[in-house]
Amino acid sequence: MGKPTGFIEYGRVNCPAVSPEERIRNFQEFHPPLSLEERQRQGARCMDCGVPFCQSGMTLNGMVSGCPLHNLAPEWNDLIYTGNWEQAYRRLNKTNCFPEFTGRVCPALCEAACTCGLNGDPVTIRDNERAVIEAAFAAGKVKACPPGVRTNKKVAVIGSGPSGLAAAVMLNHRGHQVTVYERSDRPGGLLMYGIPNMKLEKEIVMRRIRLMEEEGVTFLTGVNVGKDVKAQKILADYDAVVLACGASSPRDIKAPGRKAKGIYFAVDFLKATTKSLLDSNLADGKYISAKDKHVVVIGGGDTGNDCVGTAIRHGCASVVQLEMMPKLPETRTEANPWPEWPRVCKTDYGQEEAIAVFGRDPRRYETTVKEFAADEEGKIKKVITVRLEQKKNPKTGRMEMVPIAGSEEELEADLVLIAAGFLGCEPYVAQAFGIETDSRGNAAARPDAYQTSVEKVFACGDMRRGQSLVVWAIREGREAARAVDLKLMGYTNL
Repeated sequence: MGKPTGFIEYGRVNCPAVSPEERIRNFQEFHPPLSLEERQRQGARCMDCGVPFCQSGMTLNGMVSGCPLHNLAPEWNDLIYTGNWEQAYRRLNKTNCFPEFTGRVCPALCEAACTCGLNGDPVTIRDNERAVIEAAFAAGKVKACPPGVRTNKKVAVIGSGPSGLAAAVMLNHRGHQVTVYERSDRPGGLLMYGIPNMKLEKEIVMRRIRLMEEEGVTFLTGVNVGKDVKAQKILADYDAVVLACGASSPRDIKAPGRKAKGIYFAVDFLKATTKSLLDSNLADGKYISAKDKHVVVIGGGDTGNDCVGTAIRHGCASVVQLEMMPKLPETRTEANPWPEWPRVCKTDYGQEEAIAVFGRDPRRYETTVKEFAADEEGKIKKVITVRLEQKKNPKTGRMEMVPIAGSEEELEADLVLIAAGFLGCEPYVAQAFGIETDSRGNAAARPDAYQTSVEKVFACGDMRRGQSLVVWAIREGREAARAVDLKLMGYTNL
């Protein structure tokens, strides 16, 4: 603890944000870094707690508190303060394969558990993490490190999202020959096409992919395993297979009129925009445009917010975001004490932009879709909504959101985006490999071994645990790699 009074002397300073009015003109990241001096002061705010909850990754009251990767945040916060950036990178790299991703898109479970946040503002751990890795890249410290010895074992990783990449990088470092299969035209999975460019610029993803290729990982894109290539061939050609295909079966909205034209899943909307942006800076027109349209987004989570921000950048005429649940309180309640994850209302970047452009928060709480209405040509023209209220189900005793009679409203809509979450992995992948799935449609695999019902096949990330965070995907990929290595070699040093 280089600065014992740092948390007293210095206040929290976040990375500045480009104003909503300016940043909606493009799809670029909009949080420029702090000065070196200010970043070092932010590192000095860390208290080096005797019990560092920030790195605990434990479950409290059904919610995770602290970093699932157990990042050594107090150590590299202190190294930031003392200006030892190279050593800070070494400590960060011990637990996190891809801090350049989590430093941008992670909701910062670490900060929610920071002791400074108990009676003040938490340390800027996520921004500090991003500063460390970007400083390392800028200084040329992040270099390809191919393994000195190969094991002659071959592993196929199906899917190149964060869990697949994490598994691949760890297994390759161990000396196994790793081939990553990706059905899209670019590697990166969720990182490439699920997260908009303004949150994670795609050159950041490709920078890491190129590094992995230099280290010996092979990427095969445009190959849909289970369709283009049979699972039996993969099983015959490789000593082990890691399924990291994500939870890519979107939850649909079953309401009358669902087949109207102009209703899309959020994942298709976001992917089309990013692909067109990368291919032609949107000049090819091969995306689902929201320009001059009245947009209704169904779903109040991060994906829904990404749809709001993307639609505004397209130039939509209006945007409304429907959320089934009640609005959360502005501050923690007594039932949600530190260091639990704070169940409080958060206004994210997309909502901030909607407020700046349209003068109001786009979210409508305790509201769902009752019916979709189409015009004579079958195109969506209105969404009929209904208000909801919480009531206890007399049969189950659980609280449920039920419609309020007579509370229907009509919303003008030219484009509807369904961002209601995901139901598990796509069935064809699991069926192709003959693995069992659980009641939620996820690949059934023990969390301690990550092995499926098929001996050579392992599963990790969203495909195993369901829709989750990038930081959890990285942890799962790392642990699955350890399980594979143990299976192949009889011991592991991962």
